[in-house]
Parts: sequence; structure tokens; C-alpha cells
Amino acid sequence: MPLQNRMQPDGEIVANSSRGILFGNRGGRIHSAETKTLHATKRWASRQWICCVLEFKGRKRELMSPRSYTELFFLDEVTALAAGHRPCFECRRKDAIEFGETWRQGTDLEKRPSAPEMDRILHDQRLDKHKPKTHQLDWDALPDGAMVSLDENWIAKFQNKSLLWSFDGYSKPEQEIVQALHDTVSCLTPPVTLTALENGYQPLWHPSAHLV
Repeated sequence: MPLQNRMQPDGEIVANSSRGILFGNRGGRIHSAETKTLHATKRWASRQWICCVLEFKGRKRELMSPRSYTELFFLDEVTALAAGHRPCFECRRKDAIEFGETWRQGTDLEKRPSAPEMDRILHDQRLDKHKPKTHQLDWDALPDGAMVSLDENWIAKFQNKSLLWSFDGYSKPEQEIVQALHDTVSCLTPPVTLTALENGYQPLWHPSAHLV
């Protein structure tokens, strides 16, 4: 049985056998070491929600061990950003600095925000009383890398195209979904992350995005 450690774009954590191209955590351990299952109500340990590479300096991990944080897996960075995560400053330092710099440019800050500053703002923008927060926006105005929720589907914007999200990758959505995107949509990606994307941050996409 697959572990409950796979992330949906809306931030829900479910069991699925697909791994995706990135993993991360939510600031600590949110699982039971005895059963390797998530706690019934706990979905984060701190505001430090990060997104990491699968391999770094040859480190090996036992998933959901009693001595470590809870490993969570994402299809790609677009999924992680939609769920409210940011790049890790250890294993993805170059990307994390670029994310902070494009954040700074879009918010007219004098200097790049620190990781704790990013975490505080992201935490306010990704949750509404412990539930995922969405933002009503115009699809045409969204940058590439944004993710929206539409009729129980998740749609990502890539090179001005709409991509249907699944645990295994992206595909072409039905025509009625494409037509519905011309109205106001419920965007999952936090506003400050949209700002970073608008100012040039390039997220890591699952290879399937390039095949649709």
C-alpha cells in the first residue's frame, strides 16, 4: 500500500503510488512513527513549507521514520507552489534565491525577503481556517505556472495553454473546461507566488507538460 504522502495542488495529502519529480515537507513531522500514517488533524508542523530535489549529496532516507520530518511528494514545482510551498534554501539554493528576488521585484521591497518572512506571508495566503485559500482572478491575466481549481479538476497554465493535472502528469483538458477558463477562476497559487512568476521565476515542470 502506498504511504499517505502525495500532495494534490489544493494541499491535500493522499496515498498514491506515483512519486513525481520533487519532494518536500511542512516544517517537521506530521505522521505517526508507529503506523507511518498522518495524524488525524495535523497537516503541518510549522510555517516552513518547502520544496526539495529528490537527490542531494547522496543522502538516503527512510520514509516517515521516527527521527525525521514527514516527506511529501509533488508531481512538480507548479504543484508545490499551488499548495503553498517555496523552494528549499539548502538543496535548491539557487532557485530559492531567484524566487526571493522575483518576489522582491514584484513587491517593491528594498531587499530580498528572508525565508521566515516568506513563510509568514505564504502561510497567511495559502490557508483560510485550516482550509486551502483560493483567490478569484482572471485566467487570461494569470502567469505561466499558476494553478486553478475548476469543477473538481486542477488546471495549470503553461505557455498560455491549459493543462489538466493528474498524479501521473498533464494532459489536454476537455473543451468545456477550456471554455470555462475564460471566466473568473479560483486560483490556488498564492498571490505573492503569482507575483514571483510574473516577474520571471521559472518553476520546474513535469516532463509531460512539454508533450501536451
